[in-house]
Amino acid sequence: MQVDPGAQDGWITTRLDFLVNWARAGSLWPMPFGTACCAIEFMATAASRYDLARFGMERLSYSPRQADVLLCAGRVPLKLAPVIRRIYQQMPQPKWVISMGACASTGGMFDNYAVVQGIDTIIPVDVYVPGCPPRPEALIHGIMMLQKKVMQERLKDSTRHVEIEPDPSSQLYIPPSRIDELSEPFGNSVHQTRSAP
Repeated sequence: MQVDPGAQDGWITTRLDFLVNWARAGSLWPMPFGTACCAIEFMATAASRYDLARFGMERLSYSPRQADVLLCAGRVPLKLAPVIRRIYQQMPQPKWVISMGACASTGGMFDNYAVVQGIDTIIPVDVYVPGCPPRPEALIHGIMMLQKKVMQERLKDSTRHVEIEPDPSSQLYIPPSRIDELSEPFGNSVHQTRSAP
């Protein structure tokens, strides 16, 4: 690792950054959020032929409180928007998000009222993996990009893992109050809503 002598950081700080980031990048625990065909490709990536264990990602964490990476694979209906935001908020810091496939990244071919047009309107995304569905090699490339991003983080940067809210000025932005009510009408045939008394 190169150390710039003119920089404010000393040798010990830069080596500590390297050590912490190396440990984080080599043991990313994914929380799979699969809703469609991209989830099948993710399963193939985790199988023996592609072997995610090479990247320290063999421990799939189905509990958000024990995960580092939220891997959203597939389309996200508006009814699942509150669920994915809650999962993201329950994950401990530091945490990262991979948006796998065209549907998770942009809504894909589902350009309609029922599907979120990109999960970055709900949660911040670190790496986008293109494709419909992306092949396992594409996901592996996305994982390697995330590892590179993790390796470049600095401990002294206090803004690196703040709870980021998406840009409210964006036309794609969905405010939290609306997210919580997107699954209405909820309940039975008389349309008992979540916010009903």
